[in-house]
Amino acid sequence: MRTEEITKGEVTICARNIGGISETEVVFEPGVTILAGRNATNRTSLLQAIMLGLGSDRASLKGDADEGEVELRVDGEQYTRTLTRRNGGVALGGDPYLDDPEVADLFAFLLEGNEARRAVAWGEDLRELIMRPIDTGAIRAEIDHLETERRDLDERLDSLEEVERRLPELESRRTNLEADIEEKRQELESAESEVESLDESVKESREERDELEAKLDELRETRSELDRLRRRIETEEGSIESLTEEQSEVESELDSMPEETDADTGEIEREIDRLRERKRTLDGVVGELQNVVQFNEEILEGDRSDVRSALNVADDGAVTDRLVEDQTVCWTCGSEVQKEQIESTQDRLREFRKSKLESIRTTEDRLSELRGDLQSAKSQRERRADLDSRLDRIDDELDSRRSRRDELRSERKSVSEELETLEAEVDELENEEFSDTLDKHKEANEIEFEIGRLENDLNEVVDEIEELESKLDEREELEAEREEVKEALVDSRTRIEQIETQAVEEFNTHIETVLDILEYGNLDRVWIERVERQVREGRRKVDRSVFELHIVRTNESGTTYEDTIDHLSESEREVTGLVFALAGYLVHEVYQTLPFIVLDSLEAIDSERIAKLVEYFSDYAAYSVVALLPEDEQALDDAYRRVSDI
Repeated sequence: MRTEEITKGEVTICARNIGGISETEVVFEPGVTILAGRNATNRTSLLQAIMLGLGSDRASLKGDADEGEVELRVDGEQYTRTLTRRNGGVALGGDPYLDDPEVADLFAFLLEGNEARRAVAWGEDLRELIMRPIDTGAIRAEIDHLETERRDLDERLDSLEEVERRLPELESRRTNLEADIEEKRQELESAESEVESLDESVKESREERDELEAKLDELRETRSELDRLRRRIETEEGSIESLTEEQSEVESELDSMPEETDADTGEIEREIDRLRERKRTLDGVVGELQNVVQFNEEILEGDRSDVRSALNVADDGAVTDRLVEDQTVCWTCGSEVQKEQIESTQDRLREFRKSKLESIRTTEDRLSELRGDLQSAKSQRERRADLDSRLDRIDDELDSRRSRRDELRSERKSVSEELETLEAEVDELENEEFSDTLDKHKEANEIEFEIGRLENDLNEVVDEIEELESKLDEREELEAEREEVKEALVDSRTRIEQIETQAVEEFNTHIETVLDILEYGNLDRVWIERVERQVREGRRKVDRSVFELHIVRTNESGTTYEDTIDHLSESEREVTGLVFALAGYLVHEVYQTLPFIVLDSLEAIDSERIAKLVEYFSDYAAYSVVALLPEDEQALDDAYRRVSDI
């Protein structure tokens, strides 16, 4: 997707008290806009105003103003930024175009002080810049989630292994029960045959025999009820035992988890907020230092008309002549000082800025680590909440089952007493005259009772076998799911490495593309290599990936060799830094969310190559704004809009 799909209309920028601008309004049309002019004509200030409206914090307030403002109108929407001098610093406010300008600051706002350009020119760590827009904290959170999911699946599969071990035992019991039932049925058939034979010979009254048989039936039913209660009690006790074991496991896991309070998480969140504020402060310091360095360079070059006016010197070249001699005028106190002293101060300012950039990187690393800690703490808190909820459910279930068991025991006691009464009544009804018949009836009843008990046991075993087999049917699905989770976990754990590798490959591809456009004969190839290095982190050494920049050159004799950034000329370093930054613009597809790219300080590239570069990137950015010297802008397409009065 090109940014032409984001916006096609005019964009208006209104700036007041930004950089060297008192007040201006410029309308940009889609395509390329050239800010043509000499130094000290507020071209960079206008670029800073554009950046400020889009979301960057890297803009300066006019030296003699206490407040400034930028208004950006895009597609009928209005975005504002304000700058207010307060407590020795400048506070930013308003509602910019971008919520998060970090990627744009790195790879779309390509002024001379751009961090990506400077990092290459100064030989700094490229990995941090390339990976900064990528959210690795989300990957770590995903790893925590997948590990929890894998543990749950492992537990479920482990329980299925127990199921599989139990099945043969149940199947054997089913076979034995079926055999016992068949044997009892044969015994019952024999007993019933004997009962029929004896009934024919017994002459007792039908009324007495019917009463005895009724008592025997009632006795059998009572015994059956007593056996049913016994089995229900055994079932409840088995469930209570299983729940008690589960309760113990949950309590053990809860006890093994470190105690964590809201205060602990709150402390991490407060530290994150503190570090974010520190990073914002450091970003502001870095931006101010860059403005100071850039201002001083312009002064040394004699390109600030406002300074000429402040020094009360006519704009006839005299100041320029004085500024390039060994003795120069200090623009803060008006005295003459050695030019070397100012240049030395410039070097110290650059080193100070470099140290602040290192502090920013350290702060960002710590922020990333704390975000991971916070996510882990939240995941652990969720796990603890799940365990607490599970423990509550177990407690409720235990209470319920224990209550049912006690009720069943009470009922069993009552039925046992009833059984004793029935047995006594049967004994009274028996007499010697038909005792054999009664014994056979009793034997038949007891066999029927035993068959009923065995059939109940068989039904329970069959139901349990079916339930376990149903669970085993899920195993293949669970194993497939566990394999997917395992693969996803491996993928997540290596994703950062994969992302780094892919990012390096994409950077190398786009660097090659940009170099092909520029057609530099003395820079055959510039590429990045991802390597593992042992680095010191506090008091310990850890393995970290490092992105090394390689430069391949060809000498006058045609020999190809590898060089380092330190051996390049200043202009070659500038070009290499710009190539890297432009590659980042393409790799991170900044044009998908931001319609602008701004370019400044391209003096290290000749006008013909600038023209090719601008033409290539105009296919991606809806609005390309480029600051050029008059001799450079003449090589660019006449159809490009020129702005010279700012």
